Amino acid sequence: MLKTFDLVLIGVMTATAAVTYTIKHRAELKLEEVHRLEAEIKLEKDTIDLLKADWALQSQPNRLERLVNAYNAELQLQPTDSTALVHAKELPMLKSEVPVPDVTEAKAGAKGATVASAKGATGKAQPLPMPAPRGATQQRGVVADEADEIETGSVE
Repeated sequence: MLKTFDLVLIGVMTATAAVTYTIKHRAELKLEEVHRLEAEIKLEKDTIDLLKADWALQSQPNRLERLVNAYNAELQLQPTDSTALVHAKELPMLKSEVPVPDVTEAKAGAKGATVASAKGATGKAQPLPMPAPRGATQQRGVVADEADEIETGSVE
């Protein structure tokens, strides 16, 4: 009876040793991976620092002034007028704010247009509704803003 108990203990010790070795091996692999990733991160940080230094060199005002003077005849650069700048509210809306057209209405409109053209009916196209920019109110085809008013055009 003592011999079977000894054999069971030897088996448990062998299994425990195998599990311990497996865990140790996995931990060493993970440590190597961590060291590799740290080396990659250091390389990327060094590259970023190098690129920042290069950008600082390339964008020095003295260097840019020399280049402008050297290539002024070819480039014909002019200072930007203050009237060429726009306010953020004058920019077109974001793509995410553009309304999605209804496919069924477009198909019905296309069928109606072919029927009207087949009958020889001519008429002025209806103006398309334009979404108002942020901070503006919509009034009958005209977008009223604090500074200026813009009329919506018709599609012809």
